[in-house]
Amino acid sequence: MENKVIPLNNKLSFKLWNIEFKNPVWTASGCFSYGLEVAENLYDISKLGAVVVKGLSFKPRTGNPPQRIVETPCGMLNSIGLQNPGVEYFANNILPQLKKYDTIIIANVFGEDEDEYLKVADFLDKTDGVHALELNVSCPNVKKGGIAFGSDPETLYSLVSKLKQITDKPLMVKLSPNVTNILDTATASVEARADGLVLINTLLGMAIDVEKEEPIIAMKTGGLSGPAILPVAVRMIYQVYEKYGSSVPIIGVGGITTYQDALQHVLAGAVAVQIGTANFYDPYAPLKVIEGLREHVQKKGYPHFLELVGKAHKLKLK
Repeated sequence: MENKVIPLNNKLSFKLWNIEFKNPVWTASGCFSYGLEVAENLYDISKLGAVVVKGLSFKPRTGNPPQRIVETPCGMLNSIGLQNPGVEYFANNILPQLKKYDTIIIANVFGEDEDEYLKVADFLDKTDGVHALELNVSCPNVKKGGIAFGSDPETLYSLVSKLKQITDKPLMVKLSPNVTNILDTATASVEARADGLVLINTLLGMAIDVEKEEPIIAMKTGGLSGPAILPVAVRMIYQVYEKYGSSVPIIGVGGITTYQDALQHVLAGAVAVQIGTANFYDPYAPLKVIEGLREHVQKKGYPHFLELVGKAHKLKLK
């Protein structure tokens, strides 16, 4: 599959994996539900580069017990537990409504073991209207003592390799930042022939109620997202791009609220970005980022935003 990013007519559109994206601004999985609430009540989601839907398992999941979300300084912790109605329900009841809109639909895939990942990917590979797959490897592997798939390069390589054998759709791996060296898991994904990398998923965190003297989240820990993790995401994107350059497309996610935040991801090496937590307090954030990027590229006189991808690497220390 062709991983080269090709600029198209306007300053923000491009072609990747033979898919035409109107712009590089996508919504992040879990932070935009399936996009229908926004589409029906706020704005036309056809304006977005892509919608990455809420994570899909093979069977329905009820998720974790409350409390599942807590606000933190510059962000939030969540432990939703990947609640979803299952991939078959999504395909039969949600996807037909999403297909009415002129945008790219990307399905986020997860499982409790390798077999479930394969079942979900195989089902979606045969599902018309899903353009690409995003692999959530921050899930605990129940057959390996609960360690996340994305924490062990060998396990990750095995999973991605097997998925690539059963799907012809572009497969992106959403990497966990909860590792010693992000290059280890990035390399495992690249060597397993992943079509792209998404950096980063949430950071593991905890909040404690000082009056009750106990963790606020029912499951004790949760994933930290929001502006607080922007510097971590930018650093990890920079590291991966420094090693692989443009040979593997990087999708940046983590802490993006404004177009300036998005530009940090792009300058570090991302060809597209995903807006996550910002959607909760400003559902128009993706549109504001799109417009901000367009104005910035115009102001700077660049023929296309792709001119900015990885440009921070050209700066030399004096």
